[in-house]
Amino acid sequence: MLEPGALPAASARYLNTALVLFLPAACLVGETRLITFALAPHFFMPARLRRAILSMAALTLLPVAGWGLLWRPEAYVLFLNSVAALATFTFSSFFGAWILRIIEQSIGRAGLIAELDASREEVARLSAEHGAASERERMSREIHDTLAQGFTSLLMLVQAVRSEMDTDPAEAHRHLDLMEVTARQNLAEARALVSGGAPADLDSGSLPDAVRRLAARHDPPAAVTVTGEVRPLPAALEVVALRTCQESLTNCAKHAGPGASAVLSLVYAPSTLTVSVRDTGRGFDPSAPSPGYGLRGLAARAAEAGGTASVDSTRSGGTTVTVTLPIP
Repeated sequence: MLEPGALPAASARYLNTALVLFLPAACLVGETRLITFALAPHFFMPARLRRAILSMAALTLLPVAGWGLLWRPEAYVLFLNSVAALATFTFSSFFGAWILRIIEQSIGRAGLIAELDASREEVARLSAEHGAASERERMSREIHDTLAQGFTSLLMLVQAVRSEMDTDPAEAHRHLDLMEVTARQNLAEARALVSGGAPADLDSGSLPDAVRRLAARHDPPAAVTVTGEVRPLPAALEVVALRTCQESLTNCAKHAGPGASAVLSLVYAPSTLTVSVRDTGRGFDPSAPSPGYGLRGLAARAAEAGGTASVDSTRSGGTTVTVTLPIP
């Protein structure tokens, strides 16, 4: 189907040739005009509406005029033929215009359908990209909160063992035992991460038990306090709470300074769970830009669970990380 308004040279030659061949025959033999209905679609298909109607006028009215001038029929016969030609012209023009309008609407609908299909493909592509980005974000948080922190602890313990081998063998052996525990825990976290299961600490007990095990692996071991009625919570909330403790203890080990102690607190309220990690280290300025990922990831985890996260720290007063999570 040609675009409306366009009439290629080949189509123009075809229509002109049809008129040239048809008009003489229609003027000489009146019965030839019976094939007008067969020729009408040929004029409406390639030409725009105005040109098609003018061509139909020539196709239906000129043969009657030529036939009347050539054969001089009686008046009523010429009148009847003129009425028939006018009726043919009106009928052909009306239905030709109607069909052209339907064709134009069909072309418009086809364009809309193509745009809709393209929009659906774009939405599907963007959804896939968003899903992939969300999954990468989730995996990066999980790796940062588990494997990366475990390896960081191992490196710090290795450095401690190197400095203690000659001066304090007993402390070096204690740190070696802690390295073994940390390595096994990291391996368990890696397996849980691959299988998509719960964190290794939560897999074999309650949240307070998991926090106590985590605190025992800290150097020096952290204190744990639990307030309120301990009860099972949705797995997503317990994971956020445990990751908050992991991230806070890792930051304490890296930034609080040697000998800094930490206290982990779980407060079970009827509608909220509050996780608080306080250390006695050197602290920092929370308003200063942070190049690390940990605190931003911690806040993102809390927000995804519908909770809030806050950090309170001063240069000489230590740091307190508090995360409040709503309990459904």
